[in-house]
Amino acid sequence: MTPHWTGVFPACTTQLKRDQSLDLPATARHLEALIESGVSGLIMCGSLGENQTIEPDEKRAVIRCAVETARGRVPVLSGVAESSTAAAIRYVRDVEKLGAAGVMLMPPMSYKGDPREATTYFRAVAKGGGLPIMIYNNPSSYANDITPALFAELADESRFVALKESSGDPRRITELRNAVGDRYAVFTGVDDLLLESAILGIDGWVAGSGIAFPKENQKLWQLTREGRWDEARALCRWAQPLMKLDTHVHFVQYIKLIEQEAGLGSEWVREPRLPIAGAEREHVLKIIRDALAKRPA
Repeated sequence: MTPHWTGVFPACTTQLKRDQSLDLPATARHLEALIESGVSGLIMCGSLGENQTIEPDEKRAVIRCAVETARGRVPVLSGVAESSTAAAIRYVRDVEKLGAAGVMLMPPMSYKGDPREATTYFRAVAKGGGLPIMIYNNPSSYANDITPALFAELADESRFVALKESSGDPRRITELRNAVGDRYAVFTGVDDLLLESAILGIDGWVAGSGIAFPKENQKLWQLTREGRWDEARALCRWAQPLMKLDTHVHFVQYIKLIEQEAGLGSEWVREPRLPIAGAEREHVLKIIRDALAKRPA
């Protein structure tokens, strides 16, 4: 089966002003930098895009901005994290009208259901909407573990075309291949497991912290595609302290701070998140500034 999507699909931030209102021009500028770096797609309004704290009309405005910025050069996907099945279906239909090429479907955020409820939800959204779907598995954050066996069970639904695997266990890549073969395009969603995942065989990478250093991020991905492992290891060792910032509870604040230090955005977030402060801020800034000072030529 030919994968529906491949390559680097960064999880993009939603740029905000200091008063927490949307900053769509700043969002568009960052998307342009990502597209210029060579990414294969854009994922808006995911966890990193603060899906759960931006309003329904704001989400739609962000997708419209991304589609207009991309101008067909790369597909635009939207995260789906609505609180009910009906709301999720309605949202998928709306972003399809806005020009989105697909969605990244998370389990329901407000109710931690069991496997039967999770798979029923996924199927209902697939049948109710009209877009291809990347299913997002992140059990450490969202309490639902979509196992390889469950993905095999869902394989008869044609709208499920890709998986974002973020369990944190690279063994899942092999388990998925053994369970479902090439039925889905498999993406890793954990930045500092990229090399391990690439060796085991993935089709794409939903990059997090790399949105603040897109050229290096794209280079790293290309090195894995070409099997240039010594060069990939060297570049990964430089990026690893930044990549690790994507696995903390404050990952949105951290990555937005990297963007700010790299000149690609600002650190403003939507409450209840707050910009990091005090000793935590100084610690993270040191990691960022040390890495940027050693940035590869």
